[in-house]
Formats: sequence, C-alpha cells, structure tokens
Amino acid sequence: MNPTVKILEPSGILNAVKGNELRREITNLISTGADIVLIDLKDVNFIDSSGLGALVAAMQSVKQAEGKLFICSINDQVKTMFELTKMDRILHIFATRDEFNHQVLTTQ
Repeated sequence: MNPTVKILEPSGILNAVKGNELRREITNLISTGADIVLIDLKDVNFIDSSGLGALVAAMQSVKQAEGKLFICSINDQVKTMFELTKMDRILHIFATRDEFNHQVLTTQ
C-alpha cells in the first residue's frame, strides 16, 4: 500500500500568523487521509518561537493520527534555531526534497 504524501511549502517568516495557517493546513491534510506530511522550508527565511511552536503542534497532530511528519530544505538561520532549541533532535529533517524522496519514499 502506497502512503499518501502531502507537501506544504510555507514562505517568508514562519511566525504566529503563518504558524496557525500551517497547523490548520496540516489538520486538513490529516483529516483527508495524508499518511506523510513534508514541510519544505526552502522559502522560509526566518522562524520565530511561535513558528517553532506551530511545528511542534503539527508534529503532535500528525503523530496522533498515526502519520509521519518530515521537514526539508532548511536555511542556516532555521537550522541554528532548531539546534538551539533542540528541535533538530525531535524533528525528522532532510537537507533536500530529493533526500526525503530517496530515504522515505523509496523505502515504503
């Protein structure tokens, strides 16, 4: 059985407003049957604490629905924020979408 993969591509600053939008989108994806959610952060140039909170909430929602959440394509600022807050230890992060495709989708 092939998993249903949905990809979100937020852009700009991931803050409280965009974080809430992201959480709503993920809730909708999960309710419509997505098994795997990939958040591609290639166009996000800054993330604040509210954005981090949104990612944690998204991860919990996906996990409760027995799905999987992955992140890819983070820039140096986001990477530093993830490392400082230890988010890099709880989120599954891939350098690129190709790496995600290779490591997750080809093993399903």
